[in-house]
Amino acid sequence: MSHVNTMNGKVDADDLGFTLMHEHLFVFSWSMRRAFPAWLDRQAVINQAVCDLQAAYDSGVRTLVDCTAINLGRDVHMMQAIAERSPVTIVASGGMYWTEEPWLTNWEPEAIFDWLMQDLQGMEGTGIRPGIIKCGTDRLGVTELNRKLLQVTARLQRATGLPITTHTTIANRSALDQLDIFAAEGVNMARVVIGHCGDTDDIEMLEEILARGSFIGMDRFRPQHAFPTEKRVAVIAELCRRGYADRLVLSHDTDVASDFHRYKRPSSQQPAVPLRVYCYIPDVVLPALRAAGVAEEHIWQMTVANPRRILSLD
Repeated sequence: MSHVNTMNGKVDADDLGFTLMHEHLFVFSWSMRRAFPAWLDRQAVINQAVCDLQAAYDSGVRTLVDCTAINLGRDVHMMQAIAERSPVTIVASGGMYWTEEPWLTNWEPEAIFDWLMQDLQGMEGTGIRPGIIKCGTDRLGVTELNRKLLQVTARLQRATGLPITTHTTIANRSALDQLDIFAAEGVNMARVVIGHCGDTDDIEMLEEILARGSFIGMDRFRPQHAFPTEKRVAVIAELCRRGYADRLVLSHDTDVASDFHRYKRPSSQQPAVPLRVYCYIPDVVLPALRAAGVAEEHIWQMTVANPRRILSLD
């Protein structure tokens, strides 16, 4: 029977249900948190996350994949506090983000691999295992250091069987560079999700990515995003028409609170008000996809069947 690693231990893959494949609960710099004790109201963020997840559950979401890598501010103990109170199953990520960490410059891939493998066996001193490995390539493209981190990610995938999820900048075609490196390392492309592919309407490029055998993440559905929802929906409808529904996953790539936005959040002494940050897809996008002619079977594939295939471990 296939299982998935979650914040609450192993769960049957068949129990995942409607899954958002690329989200964040929160993103806060560890360096700033250590330097400034008032940087983060920990309990307020936990309370808000629980309320936002309850709203998502009420809209039909059953599982959320948190793609916050080690060096993006992942805090497993905060995530654990949220998971204990949340009706939504949470899957955590191992791995390293794209940012150029100066201390990694002279490290050999083998040494990075050894440390990250320890994390995959139990994050931050807990027995909790991540269900996916995160990596990324951004505006700098594949630098020497980024190549090294992508190679380490590939070797971690081969050693554990865990899937990979990536951050990309679609404008510089770094998705294809990532796939080249994964292929050279012998990664099973059916265990890879190339992220942020919903940021373009270049169908031919998306087909070029899909031709490599990976999944693609249509994962930045937000009301105010520069690339509008209507175009994102049209791209997905066209890809479904071309037979790719079994290779797409949906998400928002949003968070409850983060350094990127410095959201004002309620006091830890007050009940948080659900902001429904994870509800845009079930409440708005899925109806729009139906209106665009996407079949119910294809919606089920993108939200239930594909995430289950990606996250399942034997």
